[in-house]
Amino acid sequence: MIIWINGAFGSGKSSVAEAISLRIQESFVYDPEQVGYFLWDNFPENLKRKGCFQSLPIWREFNYKILGHISNNYSGTIIVPMTVFNRQYYDEIIGSLVGDGIAVKHFILSATRETVLARLLGRGESADSWAAQHIDLCIDAYDRDITEVKIVTENRSVDDIASEILELSGCAAAACRSSFRNN
Repeated sequence: MIIWINGAFGSGKSSVAEAISLRIQESFVYDPEQVGYFLWDNFPENLKRKGCFQSLPIWREFNYKILGHISNNYSGTIIVPMTVFNRQYYDEIIGSLVGDGIAVKHFILSATRETVLARLLGRGESADSWAAQHIDLCIDAYDRDITEVKIVTENRSVDDIASEILELSGCAAAACRSSFRNN
């Protein structure tokens, strides 16, 4: 199973993914951004699209294929903390995985613009950073285009959010408890 944690940049995806990973013994956090960094590091300047490697079809294809390969060869839970706000890109990766019969539980971490901006500033980004400039676009996309299960993160702990995602994923059921780590 893949647990995909979506949300605006700065919404807490990586923190929640790590919290979930600590609670499931057989789990792996897969970061699609690493494929983007690889592409940026290995493409000549004229092939790079400034700002967002998600706009590169090869980035979407690689992540779809890598996640499919991992899912078909790994018995544990794959946790993917990644912002995807473009419906076409969502369909090309997540929709294609689901179409292949891979169980994908998709969640959107939801917070107000003010909260997300405060989190970005708290991690050292500026108010005019690329991530901050895309807050409204993400929030709008999750209200209009990508509307799966939203997890409200306002005034909640990372552990509480992780617990809700595990419950909604079916991993809080008795059948999944045996795979939880003892912490």
